[in-house]
Amino acid sequence: MTKSRQHGNKSTLILTHGDSDGVCSGAIAKSAYPEGDVYFTSPVGVLDDLNLADGYENVVICDIAVDERHCTELFKKLHEVASVSNLTYIDHHPLPEKCISADWLHHDLTVCASELTYKVLQKRLSRDMRRVAIYGAIGDYYDNSPSVKEWLRDWDKRSLFFQAGTLIQALIYSGRNYDFKRKLVLPLSHDKIPTAIPGVLKYAKEGADLEEQLRIHVKHEVKTLQNLAYVVDPNGYMSKSAIYAASYGQRDVGISAEFRHKRNVYDMSLRSRNSESVDLNRLLRRIAPSFGGSGGGHASAAGARIPKESFDAFLREFDKAIGVQKSRAANYDEI
Repeated sequence: MTKSRQHGNKSTLILTHGDSDGVCSGAIAKSAYPEGDVYFTSPVGVLDDLNLADGYENVVICDIAVDERHCTELFKKLHEVASVSNLTYIDHHPLPEKCISADWLHHDLTVCASELTYKVLQKRLSRDMRRVAIYGAIGDYYDNSPSVKEWLRDWDKRSLFFQAGTLIQALIYSGRNYDFKRKLVLPLSHDKIPTAIPGVLKYAKEGADLEEQLRIHVKHEVKTLQNLAYVVDPNGYMSKSAIYAASYGQRDVGISAEFRHKRNVYDMSLRSRNSESVDLNRLLRRIAPSFGGSGGGHASAAGARIPKESFDAFLREFDKAIGVQKSRAANYDEI
């Protein structure tokens, strides 16, 4: 890669994920680099989106998991970017085994991307940007880390959780409306509270109403196997559907599956209520490829894509694997 002159000196490219943790990470990076251009990407799309890096002095990537299938190609591209730009890659997802370490890679499985982004860029940030990092932590269920618990003492917890919940609900409701998400990044980078940002309260209320309808739907439609509960085509938020499936199915693992007609596959969101015994990421990376699919994420929250013809067989095998993993964890605890 050669460095072009299409951008001004000290210009910065910020690539980040579109969920609440990614938006907050992007806002923190934008606060550190106010002139930065922010784009939303994904583990599948980041390889192509790195072509945008040409000419930027700084490139910051936040909350983008490394796709196991394209790991080697991605790291080759990242090394090319690092040879001409100041590259900072910040992530908290499990790395594929074949991935290598690099001085530009900041990786920590124990915290959310927002917390990690704040810590990596701390010298360039106002202390108050910790509040935005806390929003991201709450959104990704990482608000029990030592640093976040310490930072929470600086704020009224009730007000902060109200702001975080409003932001998260609005972001989930917005879905793939990246124009709306882009409009959030700048005010958040200035530590503006979410309820003061146009459109956030409206989206949050509509999202809350939709979630309540979804909860009732899942309550009546959930199906169970021995170790997991699932709902098919819930017509709403997949992650929340998985949570309610586990709750109303009274199982440790909840799955929400939506059929994608064009691809003839089921896309799934999975949630574990017992991540100490059931590691969704580890199970999915082992089992999904056996059924012609893919999957992974975190121990307690993950996603998968499985061909339609293999869906039922996958569920049965995954249910069996959960039972085996729980049994092993129980035996280990007894030692």
